[in-house]
Amino acid sequence: MTKLQLTSMLIIRMVMFINILFAFSSTVIIHLKQNSTVSFDTKWSLILFYSDFSEINLLLIRLERRRPPLPPAWLRRCGRCRRGDGSAISLRHAGTASAPPRFPSAGGPRAGPRSLRAGPRSLRARWWENKKQNEAFPKAKKIGCVMGLHSHGFWRPKSLLDTARFTLSFNSRHRKNHQDSQALWKHEAVQKYLETLSKEYQQVSHQLSADSLNDFEQRALRRRCADLSPIAAAFQEIKEAEREVQELEAMCSELDSRDEKQLLELALEEKKGLDKKMNMLCRKLFQLLVPKEKYDRSPVILEVTAGRTTGGDICQQFTKEMFEMYQNYADYKRWTFDVVNYTPAEIGGLHHAAAHISGENVYRHLKYEGGTHRVQRIPEIGLSSRMQRIHTGTMSVIVLPQPEEVDVKVDPKDLRIDTFRARGAGGQHVNKTDSAVRIVHLPTGLAVECQQERSQQMNKEIALRTLRAKLYQQVIEKQLSQEQSARKLQLGTRAQSERIRTYNFTQDRVTDHRISYDARNIKEILSGKEALDKLINRLLEFAEIEAVTQYLENLQALEGGG
Repeated sequence: MTKLQLTSMLIIRMVMFINILFAFSSTVIIHLKQNSTVSFDTKWSLILFYSDFSEINLLLIRLERRRPPLPPAWLRRCGRCRRGDGSAISLRHAGTASAPPRFPSAGGPRAGPRSLRAGPRSLRARWWENKKQNEAFPKAKKIGCVMGLHSHGFWRPKSLLDTARFTLSFNSRHRKNHQDSQALWKHEAVQKYLETLSKEYQQVSHQLSADSLNDFEQRALRRRCADLSPIAAAFQEIKEAEREVQELEAMCSELDSRDEKQLLELALEEKKGLDKKMNMLCRKLFQLLVPKEKYDRSPVILEVTAGRTTGGDICQQFTKEMFEMYQNYADYKRWTFDVVNYTPAEIGGLHHAAAHISGENVYRHLKYEGGTHRVQRIPEIGLSSRMQRIHTGTMSVIVLPQPEEVDVKVDPKDLRIDTFRARGAGGQHVNKTDSAVRIVHLPTGLAVECQQERSQQMNKEIALRTLRAKLYQQVIEKQLSQEQSARKLQLGTRAQSERIRTYNFTQDRVTDHRISYDARNIKEILSGKEALDKLINRLLEFAEIEAVTQYLENLQALEGGG
């Protein structure tokens, strides 16, 4: 190559650079290698262009701020991107009608569908179109950075985009980061609330020693004192443990010499034990703070139903394993497990089964098991087992509490009793006395009447019994409708998208999607013993922290509104 050709090529490239800089005033030009990584904020909509000019790699990033912020849960790229030869990537909102302008590589045919191809327009025309499109939105601040993206105040890097492999993980669900027990304990609102309860406990204890209380006031104060006593005791225990931790930390900060190294190790080991004690006490306190549900101590009816799958009998087999898991868990917790219904499948599985489980706090431990459970495994029999194909199936668990018998109490103030003369046979007594009775229950509008007996008092007793039976039937029907709605809610459509837990046999992993908790060793969990109990306790702890967190949010909202 002659000197003149080299000079002309450099001049052409300089003109191209000046053209690009002039056309895109809000564009950041960053010189990067092909394997570099660029960070970007998900609150910004990005249009990325990657062009290959012989040996020079350019990455043009144009930042457009949009209102409201658009979640970039989408990624489009043409066929040439996958070959890594410098074609364009387009990130745009799914609701926009037209794709943003695209810059194909220098040379070669345009790839991708026609709607995503770059038109044969000039840079100036495309710049003018972009300018008109962005008139409704404020332009991004120009960043004068040529070596990489840094923290420029309005733009904080969060996710990572690899420009070599073009990988994005936008579809992952970002769950709220919940505080642990100790962090929640240190919250100012929790401290104020616990101090208020502690002072109330002292006041109630002092009032109980007074002699001027009647029986009703004493019973009310004793009930309140019994409710506050464990909370106040746990509060004082945590305060003492926190004081011990502070003393140990102060001692550890003073132990710096080599001679005291062994003493420092002992102090640190004791501090770890105190931290575990603090976590245990905080969880115990939150269990006391969270109000108990009405049916936590009630027995339950547990139903398992096989789902639908495209191949194999993994759903029926998995349903049988799950039913046996809950049966073993009932034995582990020393509950009573009575099988009510059992419908086996043709090839060793289970279509549907139901059991009555009774014992201590049965519904409290099993209430979060209701929902769709997904399984991923290679079937043990059939063509898929020989070809090592992974199949996915589902099954549903339904947990319904069984309350005790309802005792219907009828307030006499809610009754209207009418007497009238009976009709039919009875001689002169029927015509002279009002022996028939009609009772109307005013809150519900139910009306019953009785004229069978000659005595008005007997007819009244029969009518009251009939009224109680009808009211009891209404309560039972209401409970049945609530159970049916709860059953339908837990059963759902048995679709994989409604899963609450996934059992992946190929990876030997169980994932609870509600709390993002992973556990290994599926066989140990399906045995229904300590591993399953640990998972259920993790769910209960999460629910308790959720309840306290919800209380704090409501309290802060009330303080903000006031």
